Amino acid sequence: MRTRIMTRATAAGLVAAALAVGGCTGSGDDTDPARSAPADASPSPGASRDASPTPPPDAPSATAGTGDVGDVGDEPGPAFAEPATVATGEPSAEARLTVTGVRAATHDGYDRVVFDLAGDGSPGWRVEYVPQALDDGSGQPVDVAGGATLQVRLAGMGFPLDMDAPEYAGDAVTLPGGVVQQVVYRFWFEGYSTAFVGVDEPRPFRVFALENPTRLVVDVAR
Repeated sequence: MRTRIMTRATAAGLVAAALAVGGCTGSGDDTDPARSAPADASPSPGASRDASPTPPPDAPSATAGTGDVGDVGDEPGPAFAEPATVATGEPSAEARLTVTGVRAATHDGYDRVVFDLAGDGSPGWRVEYVPQALDDGSGQPVDVAGGATLQVRLAGMGFPLDMDAPEYAGDAVTLPGGVVQQVVYRFWFEGYSTAFVGVDEPRPFRVFALENPTRLVVDVAR
């Protein structure tokens, strides 16, 4: 927005000219344009439920998808469940979390997907293979690479605009050479955050949470 700036010299000249033709009028033209110009309160064209707040200086930053899950390493988890399984876990009572990062890497015997979380408590989850990846609310199809789709729904999620850390807004994560071919995160919706893990074919999987820092781990057997 361009703001017109009036110098003192220019203002003096205009006042003198106005007096010469019969005095100043009450039209309001002498209002300071810098103060009278309205602020642009319109939302940005792309604003939607996936918008993230600007975090305070000491807030964790969102993590871009990478092939590094070294902070998890070969952390042992539960036994792998058959593809037809629906894996579930309950969030803690005080859970109020947001997904700040999505990562994937290949390990000996499985591919690992890690969802980094910030906030309070521990997450819940419901993980299962679905016939098609569909967005919450709209029901619109989501493009996910792979011959099978593992839906990961995290529970205990806080509304992103009320959280101190930004929600993950990165691109889909790919894992060249892995049985996990792509991870597509689809943001928060009504207390849940959903992601889709594209796998080459239905394979056994396991799910577990880690603390300090808080993470949800999904392993898919190779």
